[in-house]
Amino acid sequence: MTSHELRQKYLDFFKARGHAVLPSAPLLPDNDPTTLFTSSGMQPLVPFLLGEKHPEGNRLVNSQRCFRAVDMDEVGDNRHTTFFEMLGNWSLGSYFKAEQIPWVFEFLTTEVGLDPKRLYGTVFGGNAEIGIPRDDEAVALWKEVYAQVGIDAIAYADAVTLGMRDGRIFYYDEKKNWWSRSGVPANMPVGEPGGPDTEIFWDFGVERELHEQSPWKALPCHVNCDCGRFFEIGNSVFMQYQRVQEGFKELPQKNVDFGGGLERIAAALNDSPDMFLIDLFAKSKTILEQSSGKSYGADPEHTKAFRVVMDHLRAATFLIADGALPSNKDQGYFTRRLMRRAIRFGNVLDLRPGFCADVAAAVIEEYARSMPYLTTKKDDVALIMQAEEEKFRKTLAVGLKVFEQASGAVSAGGTLPTQQTFDLYQSYGFPVEMTQELAVERGIMIDRAAFDEELKKHQERSRSGAGQKFHGGLADHAVNTVRLHTANHMLLESMKRVLGRDVNQRGSNITSERLRLDFNYPERLTTQQIAEIETLTNEHLSKDLPVHYEVMPLEQARAENATGVFDERYSETVKVYKMGALGQYYSVEICGGPHVRHTSQVGTLKITKEEAVSAGIRRIKAVISGGSTMAEGEQAGEEYPGRS
Repeated sequence: MTSHELRQKYLDFFKARGHAVLPSAPLLPDNDPTTLFTSSGMQPLVPFLLGEKHPEGNRLVNSQRCFRAVDMDEVGDNRHTTFFEMLGNWSLGSYFKAEQIPWVFEFLTTEVGLDPKRLYGTVFGGNAEIGIPRDDEAVALWKEVYAQVGIDAIAYADAVTLGMRDGRIFYYDEKKNWWSRSGVPANMPVGEPGGPDTEIFWDFGVERELHEQSPWKALPCHVNCDCGRFFEIGNSVFMQYQRVQEGFKELPQKNVDFGGGLERIAAALNDSPDMFLIDLFAKSKTILEQSSGKSYGADPEHTKAFRVVMDHLRAATFLIADGALPSNKDQGYFTRRLMRRAIRFGNVLDLRPGFCADVAAAVIEEYARSMPYLTTKKDDVALIMQAEEEKFRKTLAVGLKVFEQASGAVSAGGTLPTQQTFDLYQSYGFPVEMTQELAVERGIMIDRAAFDEELKKHQERSRSGAGQKFHGGLADHAVNTVRLHTANHMLLESMKRVLGRDVNQRGSNITSERLRLDFNYPERLTTQQIAEIETLTNEHLSKDLPVHYEVMPLEQARAENATGVFDERYSETVKVYKMGALGQYYSVEICGGPHVRHTSQVGTLKITKEEAVSAGIRRIKAVISGGSTMAEGEQAGEEYPGRS
């Protein structure tokens, strides 16, 4: 079974159980100031998990493309990737544990064909201090499904208890088996929903541990340890509780959120803990082996380089296709960082120039049937990657000159200063192994331990910063954020009227302080154009236009000339916000909300900056002031409920 067949089998399985199949959202989220990237299948659906009605109903399924930057430096082992697909199914109050656990087990064992003897589960162990019991309901359901295939599933009260041949279900505390947007229960603010989760693991060593050659033979082990024996392949979150002033209470609407790693399930099906041996990487691996003359798996150093290049260029391909062109800012910064790290490791493999575009072409060829939108981006991706690779190779050339100067100041037998070694790594893209080889040729050394320590500090700072700036979740519904969201719609329509209807939004980021709108346009806006856009926007904001939404089929939205990209991101049914009087709308745009009830509540818009982002893409930043009274949580409603 190929990974593409696995993806389709999952969608079909849940479609047959009443789930609407949703398209994958873009990697660059719309109107979410809390995160740069879509990093989970849940992320685009948080408003609906919190109670908003989804136009497709209360049973949903999709395969969501995701990107996570925080572990970029960890890529190179057998399991870490920055880009991945998350198979997800959701119940918005429709079903709960009694359906979800058997369905996931059935899909993995019956549909996919995984051996149930090699599947293990974890559940929440409870917290008596906050009054939330351990999840014995989930344990009972796991025991039941295991019993149906002839397995007596013993539940361990202690997750680190040994004797894996007998145990099947493990209890863990809230650090492992609890979900909320704020983390552990103690960190949850009043009103925040959360709940226990149950994870399912695949054992790569259950048969091999009996053999003398097994790397796990003598190791104490449990499913959440780091020995490499287990892969977490799925996690069902049960949104069951809400934090209240007195503690926790059960939610009236209990939701299910499942996330399963497509690549990890494929690795389990492949029965290899090396995720880079699945079919999704096969074409890229062939390109790299032909270019380098080296074989994947033959040498540990080269194998790590293969993995970094394959992962990073796959991620960069999808990021560029979704609009994150290499740059020094925001999403484009990560695209650039991915490519430069891939080129650095490409040097370890002696890859010939132009390999980035070659690998991107292989990635697009691999995904063409399941994600056909990539084929329309093929030429653009190739040109962008070629230009970025050429630019960075020039940077490497400059770095060599810097190295010559730095090494010339070190006497024979001496050590290159650690800061210079790190600067070569950080500023010029030199792998430390490359600097080490050059130093040895000149009879000098580097302090590898000191470099590793400096790198560790840098990674910790990067993770800390990424966690603060790019933490995933729902865009807040604070009054000013809602106002700016509405202003964003009005601004875009004004831009279309001044600059032409071909102008489209290519990204946005809205906080409670400002809005930022990226759009396609070939040249810098003139002072007159900016003034005209600003005046036109404020003129219509001040008219106190009513705002409402209608839920309608996508084709109807297209027929009504709603603003939207009309690509694969939309479901068959969409929410369309209309701003203006009936039949005389100023703005008609596909959007999930929220918005004010009347445009006068927004206030006055002021464009503060207009600048280039990348070739053909520009950016406007704007703020608002004033505005009429608007209560916290007040939002535009559905004016014509009969059309939903």
